[in-house]
Amino acid sequence: MAKLWVKVQRSCRRKPLRFLSLLALYLAAGSLVFLHSGFGGQPAPSQGQASPAAGGVQGHELPFLDDLHLGRGFRDGQASSIARRYAPSFKGKDANERAKLGDYGGAWSRALKGRVLREKEEERAKYIGCYLDDTQSRALRGVSFFDYKKMTVFRCQDNCAERGYLYAGLEFGAECYCGHKIQAANVSEAECDMECKGERGSVCGGANRLSVYRLQLAQESARRYGSAVFRGCFHRPENLSLALPVTAAMPNMSVDKCVDLCTEKEFPLAALAGTACHCGFPTTRFPLHEREDERLCAQKCSAEELESCGSPGYFVVYQTQVQDNRCMDRRFLPARSKQLIALASFPGAGNTWARHLIELATGFYTGSYYFDGSLYNKGFKGERDHWRSGRTICIKTHESGQKEIEAFDAAILLIRNPYKALMAEFNRKYGGHIGFAAHAHWKGKEWPEFVRNYAPWWATHTLDWLKFGKKVLVVHFEDLKQDLFVQLGRMVRLLGVAVREDRLLCVESQKDGNFKRSGLRKLEFDPYTADMQRSISAYIKMVDAALKGRNLTGVPDDYYPR
Repeated sequence: MAKLWVKVQRSCRRKPLRFLSLLALYLAAGSLVFLHSGFGGQPAPSQGQASPAAGGVQGHELPFLDDLHLGRGFRDGQASSIARRYAPSFKGKDANERAKLGDYGGAWSRALKGRVLREKEEERAKYIGCYLDDTQSRALRGVSFFDYKKMTVFRCQDNCAERGYLYAGLEFGAECYCGHKIQAANVSEAECDMECKGERGSVCGGANRLSVYRLQLAQESARRYGSAVFRGCFHRPENLSLALPVTAAMPNMSVDKCVDLCTEKEFPLAALAGTACHCGFPTTRFPLHEREDERLCAQKCSAEELESCGSPGYFVVYQTQVQDNRCMDRRFLPARSKQLIALASFPGAGNTWARHLIELATGFYTGSYYFDGSLYNKGFKGERDHWRSGRTICIKTHESGQKEIEAFDAAILLIRNPYKALMAEFNRKYGGHIGFAAHAHWKGKEWPEFVRNYAPWWATHTLDWLKFGKKVLVVHFEDLKQDLFVQLGRMVRLLGVAVREDRLLCVESQKDGNFKRSGLRKLEFDPYTADMQRSISAYIKMVDAALKGRNLTGVPDDYYPR
């Protein structure tokens, strides 16, 4: 036997190809055995083990999954991963049906998994049909969000359920809308014909068509409307019925009751006035620009002593989770623009946020000198257009060379405190648009090198646009945050669009958008050294002098350290 083995070894050394062929045959044989075992029957469960066909846990299928319909405690990826993990273990109830399909076989497992997920989906949400949608008057008027890469039916349902809405609708394969009632007509199922961008085989509405689901909230007490935002104390408007068209008497008034009423009525504002609740929109009759001393609204609620409910003369105002759709319609320009207008800024100065504001204020998409797939996926449809297409209202750019600047006919120059802008761009570079750089990046060599290269660019960017720009409107990021209504109005006028005050008021209530970086992860130390501060201060003085040299307001006082 030993001699035979030696002969085989010598033969394989002399003929490597023969050895590899034998090895391949061995592996192929093993794979066939493995595949055959995968299609074979499973051993019967023991007497002490619950049979899957009999219902698993006392006749129920993993009951904790039934809680998914509330949309609480699970994020998109977590909930769907749980469903993926446990769905194959569910077994059908018809033994004959299993036998026909080949019990536990591959095809059966896939079909069974799909059926179980559909059953669970039906418990959480019931599909009720295809509905007409209009950008001017939405069928579902709650919050909305877009994802042109990863939208799924479950993700839309989960987000709407988490915010307490009764309906979830999907449109254009990538858009999700929530609401408490459907304000549109039902249309043919054939008109909802677009596949979900993140889920093959599933339908996510169509062009101006919504696939609508009713979310199965088990109890009225489970309906939560999310966190209302306190807007302040305001004087009673002169023409109350026009300013706030819905009014209800509430002897047992509380903030929750008034917010719930206005949310159900599909209004973004809830105003508490003693024992009366008023609902409406921000308008020129009630713009929410002149806040009063909160002590004027300090009267306690009759049903909640720890809350203030205002008085007949001074209203406590909250913003509900209902989305103000007066400024949500966006489209490309109907005719090719005759001029190219830049939205120019140093990276990290808030360009994406400014684009969001401009699109809401004008109703037209903004373009970009670059292409960022993540921005396109989140709803910036002008991102894919060539910057010279003439279909967008303005073009984002961070360029600062003479040739690049002179290619534009006019520009909005957005300037931000360099200390904040540098940190924002560093976070974007290492953590994405709404993420954060890791602690190791701040403490490592990346941060000092970044400041050394980018701080001079912050100054030269502004200086170049002031020098070579043909018509430049300077807007400070800090002023835009402080007085959005006035500053955004200036920007809209430069873009050649008529300023509609009600639309600007709508933008104010939805100013954050989807690209606001959370302030929860603030650094516990100052990343700027004394040398960095001296260099940046010199650059600030250069920019300040250049602005004043053109009879413009210099940089805000808080640009200086520190």
